[in-house]
Amino acid sequence: MTRAVVDTNVLVSGIIVPRGAPRRILEAWQAGRFTLVTSEAIIAEVARVLRYPRICRRYHLAEDDVAAVVDSLMADAELVAGLYEVQRSTDPADDMFLACALEGRADFLVSGDRHLLEIGSYHGVPIVTPQEFVAVLAAGSRGLVAEPGVEYEIASA
Repeated sequence: MTRAVVDTNVLVSGIIVPRGAPRRILEAWQAGRFTLVTSEAIIAEVARVLRYPRICRRYHLAEDDVAAVVDSLMADAELVAGLYEVQRSTDPADDMFLACALEGRADFLVSGDRHLLEIGSYHGVPIVTPQEFVAVLAAGSRGLVAEPGVEYEIASA
């Protein structure tokens, strides 16, 4: 099964926006289409971002909602121990995603962050956009090869 680290910006977008590639990625994970690999540091960052006052107000998030997201990630994702350290990105805050991808033997790192996307690949782990990862998942479910720039729908199981 495909293993992927998903950046905070993609996770948060998938949680608060009811459509688009980030939401399709979360739905694919919840349907068991891939293994979400993460770390306590990434989960803490997701919780921190979801608690931003402007996000809470705009998307009507209460502390219970944030706690439910954290609980789901802790219970249903594969957590790495956080033993790896990486200093590669031009934004040091992004290094935790690279470290998680290495430690968790991820097949992909999914991000909308330009600093990570500019790296392209890290120790054999491709860094892809949410749209590209949706295409990978869709192609895999159909036995096809994903074409760059093509969006695919993920069929329900």
